[in-house]
Amino acid sequence: MPTGTHDALDDPRNADVKIFINGVLLPRHDAKISVFDSGYLVGDGVWEALRLHKGKLLFLEKHFDRLWQSAKAIGMRLSFTREDLEKSIWQTVKANEMYDHVHIRVMVTRGIKKTPSQDPRLTISGPNVVIIAEHKEASGETKKKGITLFTSTVRRGSPDYLDPRLNCHSKLHEVQALIQALEAGADEALMLDINGFVSTCNSTNFFMVKGQEVWTSTGQYCMNGITRGNVIALCQQNGIVCREKNFSLFDVYGADEAFVTGSFGGLTPVNKIDGREIGPGGFGPITNKINQLYENLIKEESK
Repeated sequence: MPTGTHDALDDPRNADVKIFINGVLLPRHDAKISVFDSGYLVGDGVWEALRLHKGKLLFLEKHFDRLWQSAKAIGMRLSFTREDLEKSIWQTVKANEMYDHVHIRVMVTRGIKKTPSQDPRLTISGPNVVIIAEHKEASGETKKKGITLFTSTVRRGSPDYLDPRLNCHSKLHEVQALIQALEAGADEALMLDINGFVSTCNSTNFFMVKGQEVWTSTGQYCMNGITRGNVIALCQQNGIVCREKNFSLFDVYGADEAFVTGSFGGLTPVNKIDGREIGPGGFGPITNKINQLYENLIKEESK
């Protein structure tokens, strides 16, 4: 049975969570938005996902930096400030009496359209803001045993038509890649860039270990994840060589260890890629060291 980096422990409290929609908190089953919303019609929107850990919103400023950059990149004028959005997030969290092991998704679309169309001039409202906060604790079993990857034929796109660094609602190519991986019996997809070099996974960032060095992609053809950036910084600060470089499946198949990163799951080891076993299974020594450094960073961030 395929698993994945977003595996979470079941929590019955999520059946009754309140969802924030444009300043109003609604029960989960009543949380609806118009079918004329730009995000629904044409995938015109941006989003962020972050964690509430022991009463702290982790790396909030970094997530806000990326959200505002993404909105600016697509020409979406936000009608609220960072302070406004932070207050809305806290309003949602407090209404749900949340404190720890919480996953929060913030979605901002261009707004309601007058008629189904791509044309932004036909938007007749300001941006729609939806905040979904759920009780979600990552599965320890998945983290312990690791995941398997399958290299998809769906490539990460060129930045001249849809920059892969843009965290937008248009995620169909990642969905297609994941479907290929699932059909191949793997947990998630590994994706190449337009030049055939390893780029990223469908929803996480990919790292490999070769000897005592950590390799990850250049970042030109992948979402520049907050956890990815934290891992690169932690390596630099702790004497671990981490190279952002081009490398191919030839290198990956000979890796000593591999892992993926994401805001929800943190670091998750990879034990098999395209049927080839990678590393010892579970956390290898370098991955384990970086994981401990990351856990310590979370503790510091939560003080």
